Amino acid sequence: MHRYCAFLIGALLLCLMPAWARDDAASLRIGSKRFTESYILAELLAQTARPHAPAVELKPGLGNTAIVYAALRNGSIDLYPEYLGTIDQEILQNRGGGPASLAAVRERLRPLGLGVDIAFGFNDGYALAMRADTAARLGIVRLSDLARHPGLRLALSNEFIGRADGWAGLAARYGLPHKPSGLDHGLAYDALVSRQVDVIDIYTTDAKIAHLGLTVLADDGAYFPRYDAVVLYRLDVPQRFPQAWSALQRLAGSIDETAMIAMNAQAELQGMGFDAIAAAHLAGRPESDTQRGLWAKLFGPDLLRLSGQHLGLVLAAVALAVLVGVPLAVAVAPYPGPRAFVLGASGLLQTVPSLALLAALISWVDRIGALPALLALTLYALLPIMRNTCTGLAEVPAGLKLAGMALGLSSAQRLRLIELPLALPTITAGVRTATSIAVGTATIAAFIGAGGYGERIVTGLALNDKQLLLAGALPAAALALAFEGLFGLLAWRQKRKKEQWQ
Repeated sequence: MHRYCAFLIGALLLCLMPAWARDDAASLRIGSKRFTESYILAELLAQTARPHAPAVELKPGLGNTAIVYAALRNGSIDLYPEYLGTIDQEILQNRGGGPASLAAVRERLRPLGLGVDIAFGFNDGYALAMRADTAARLGIVRLSDLARHPGLRLALSNEFIGRADGWAGLAARYGLPHKPSGLDHGLAYDALVSRQVDVIDIYTTDAKIAHLGLTVLADDGAYFPRYDAVVLYRLDVPQRFPQAWSALQRLAGSIDETAMIAMNAQAELQGMGFDAIAAAHLAGRPESDTQRGLWAKLFGPDLLRLSGQHLGLVLAAVALAVLVGVPLAVAVAPYPGPRAFVLGASGLLQTVPSLALLAALISWVDRIGALPALLALTLYALLPIMRNTCTGLAEVPAGLKLAGMALGLSSAQRLRLIELPLALPTITAGVRTATSIAVGTATIAAFIGAGGYGERIVTGLALNDKQLLLAGALPAAALALAFEGLFGLLAWRQKRKKEQWQ
């Protein structure tokens, strides 16, 4: 048992060392939101900076504005592509008579330790869109026309519904009575084409607008500000990475709306990788990469990195859950009241939705990445480990306990020499269940920049790319099966030893 605990402690430290190494201040950390254009712009920034910085760490698909901005504020990332209208309306909560100037935005960001620079050269605004035939049949060409059709089904991204410059203000400006439902941006176009919804929110540089021939409703009430693409950064970045920052400055004015729509189309319509799209744009040549199939995505160059991240999170979380859960269960197992309380509290944690738990942990530890993901996975792994430990100890025959007492063994000696060895198969079964839970739940780590196979799933969801979703799900399933096989072999060996002992 002591060797087992030593192994778990070693595994925990080994798995956490890469996470500590990645937090090195010498690394320029670039984040992105979870939609196509943000992935591409972040890749452009990373490839531009990489030859001029000691290390560049890309943290793609971190989530909505609130999460990525919080990551910037707490230093988990150093910069990310953002939009001037979003900074003005959503981050700075400007409720004045009109959009603030760039100088005014910079002045308000400075006390926060942030700056805005590197205007890429294009505006990507919010808008609402409909199928062209539906809009023509109902005579809808402007946002104000929607008020005459309260029965239309609006499906809007959850971020747009909750944004300060989103649905609430838009509905008030145009007197819209609709009650929109939330729908991920990556799925909205398919839902619109299949007539499951009537109106969706779009980004004006989305490639699918022209591809599907959609009608973009005119903002006749001038509700939306301009959303010029810029870089939001921590003010110490130019001093920490002067050469990289100088290189990044050359991206200013390098992308117009036509170029951005073309790059979005390469990702969404042709299935090209963000890295290849960015490299082609920086090289000033047409992208020649062909569309990748399932096998190319499944065995892509990121497989080894994602496997290491996923496996590291699982091993570290289960090891930590064993180190916490087994001693705690041993301490409360003889006492019905405390035992019921501890198992009930750990069971209650299982009912908390994973994303809600992650959000709470991000707020608590004030950072994104491996740490909150590790804590969440550990909490989810506690219940099966503690429950099985209590069950295993309760199943130890009373006669053997009495025999130990008759031999003059102390309670600690009886626990170490008799009870825990006999309970070990049941405890191992709990660890087995906890590991299976951790492998599946670890996919959510990608939502907060901790990597793993979920990174492909998150990206696939943003692109509505079913093959990329499978390329993330299949390795996770294979890892779960591998652990099942390993624990099955361990159970067989324990059974053989028990038979030989008898």
